[in-house]
Amino acid sequence: MNTLRPLSRLFPYMLHYRPLVAGALVALALAAAATLVLPLAVRRMVDHGFSKADPAFINNYFSVLLLIAGVLALASAMRYYFVITIGERVVSDLRRDVFSHVTALSPSFFDTNQSGEIVSRLSADTTQIKSVVGATASMALRNAILCLGAVVMMIVTSPKLSGLVLLAIPLVVFPMVGFGRKVRARSREAQDTLAHATAFAGESISASRTLQAFNGESAAINRYSDAVEGAFKAARSAVRARALLTGFAIMMIFGSVVAILWYGAQNVLAGSMTAGTLGQFLLYSILAASSLGALSEIWGEFQQAAGAAERLAELLDEVPAIAAPVSPRALPKPPVGSIEFKNVHFAYPARPEQAILDGLSFKVNPGELVAIVGPSGAGKSTLFALISRFYDPSRGSIELDGVNVKEADPEIVRRRLASVPQDVAIFATSIRDNIAFGRPGSTDAEIIAASKAALADPFIVNMEKGYDTMVGERGITLSGGQRQRIAIARAILRKAPIVLLDEATSALDAESETLVQKALSDMMQGHTTLVIAHRLATVQKADRILVMNHGHIVEEGTHASLVKDGGIYARLARLQFNRDEDEIFAVAK
Repeated sequence: MNTLRPLSRLFPYMLHYRPLVAGALVALALAAAATLVLPLAVRRMVDHGFSKADPAFINNYFSVLLLIAGVLALASAMRYYFVITIGERVVSDLRRDVFSHVTALSPSFFDTNQSGEIVSRLSADTTQIKSVVGATASMALRNAILCLGAVVMMIVTSPKLSGLVLLAIPLVVFPMVGFGRKVRARSREAQDTLAHATAFAGESISASRTLQAFNGESAAINRYSDAVEGAFKAARSAVRARALLTGFAIMMIFGSVVAILWYGAQNVLAGSMTAGTLGQFLLYSILAASSLGALSEIWGEFQQAAGAAERLAELLDEVPAIAAPVSPRALPKPPVGSIEFKNVHFAYPARPEQAILDGLSFKVNPGELVAIVGPSGAGKSTLFALISRFYDPSRGSIELDGVNVKEADPEIVRRRLASVPQDVAIFATSIRDNIAFGRPGSTDAEIIAASKAALADPFIVNMEKGYDTMVGERGITLSGGQRQRIAIARAILRKAPIVLLDEATSALDAESETLVQKALSDMMQGHTTLVIAHRLATVQKADRILVMNHGHIVEEGTHASLVKDGGIYARLARLQFNRDEDEIFAVAK
C-alpha cells in the first residue's frame, strides 16, 4: 500500500465534506446489501418454489426481487451523485491550493521550472485525481464490500468449497501488487513526458508570431510531434502493464471459480448439496470474482492517480526561498522612502558560480531621483529584483526605510514599491482590469485619472469598447508603446512611496516619450525614484547617476560632472549624443 501513499494527501480535503462522504457511504452500503441479498432469494426460490411447484411463492419472491432492484437503483443513483460531487469539490479545492502555493513561490523556482509543465500538473494531473476521488474510489469501495460480503456468504453457504476459493486468492493478489508497481512507475513516466510536451506547446503558441516570422513552424511541429510520440510510447507502456494485470487477474479468478464449481457440481450429483445451495454459491462466487476482477482494473487507475498526486505533492511541498520571518519587523509609518545597499553580493541560484553583484554599496535618500546606467549585464535589473525581495543577497544587506528587508514581511515591502519593468506583463483581460491590478479595488475615476497621467487615456477611449476592451494573451492586440503606457498607469495608480522604472519609456516614439516623461516627472514628485536607462537622454535631470560595471558602482555624479570626468558614462554619452549613426555602427563593429 506504500505505492498509494501519495493519495493520502487527499483525505483532509475529503474530510471537509463529511455529509457528502457519509451520504456516499450509506448509499454504497445499501447498494451492496441489495446486491448480496439476491443470491439468497434465488436459492430459496430454487429449493422451495420450484420443488413444490408453488406459483404464489414464486410470485412473492419475484415481487421481493423487484423491490430489491428498486432499492439497488435508488442507492446507486444516490452513490453516483454523492461521489461525483465529492470528486469535483475535492479537485476544485486541490487546484486552488496548488495554484495559491505556486503563486507564492519565489522567482528562483520559476528560473528552473517550466510554467507549461506546472499548468499541466494543474490540469491533467488533477483531472486524473478527480476520476479516482469520485467514481473510481466509489467503485473500489463498492467492489471491496461486495467481494468481502460475497466471500463471507460463500463460507456460510459451503465452507468446503469456500476453503478452496480462499486458497486461490493469494495466487491473484500477490501478482497484482507486483504489476501495480510497474503500472505506477510507467504512469508517472507518461505523465512527466506529457507535461514536457504541454510545456513546449504552450511556449510555442505564446510565441506564434516569432515562430512564423522566422519560418520555424516545421521545426516546432517536428519537435512537438517527437514529444507527443514520446508521451504516447510512455502511455502505451503503462497501458500494456495495466492490460497484463487485468488479463492475468481475470484469468486466475474465473479459472479458479470454474474449477471449484466443477467440484461443487460433483457434490450435487452425489446428493451432498442441493441445487439451490450450489446456485447460491455460484452467484456469490461470481460476485466475488467479478468484484475482485474489477478491483484489479481499478488498482491500475489508483496507481495512475498516485503518480499524479505525487507530482502535485512535489509542488505543494516546494518551500518558497523567500518567506516572511516568524516575527517580521514593521516598516516605519508613514513611509520614509529610503533605500540602502550595504556590501551586497549576489548570484542567481540557477547560476551560483556567476557573481552578478560583488560588494555593492550605495544609498538613495527619500525623494531622490537616482538613475542607474551601464552596459548590459552590469547588474542593473538585478538591483530591482533584490529591492523587491524576489531574491536575497548571499552576503550583505538591503535596507528599506532603515529596516533590513530580510527581517520584514515581503508582502509589506512590495506594497511600498511601484514598478514599470522593461518586459511589461499584460494579462488577457480588459484594459480596466490590467490597470486596476496596480491597486485592486480602485474606482473607475482613479483608474481613468491614472490613465490620463500616463497618456494612455487617448488611445483607450478610441477603442471600440474603451476600458472594457479585451487585450488578448500578453496584450497581443496592443502596440509596445500602448502596453508600456498601461504599465505606467498601473504604477501611478499604486501610489507607492518608491518608484522603480526599468526602461519605462523604451517602447515609445519621440513625441510620446516627451509627454510621458513629463507625466512621470509629475508622478515622481515627492517619491523616491530609481531609473534604469540605456538611453541617457532620459536621465540627464536625475539628482544622481550611478554607473555600474561588473556588479560594482564605478562612477557616481550628475550628468554634467560625469561627462566632464571622461569615464564610462562620458564614452556612452559621446556615442549617443555626439556621433552620427554611421560612426556608432563603425564603433560597434
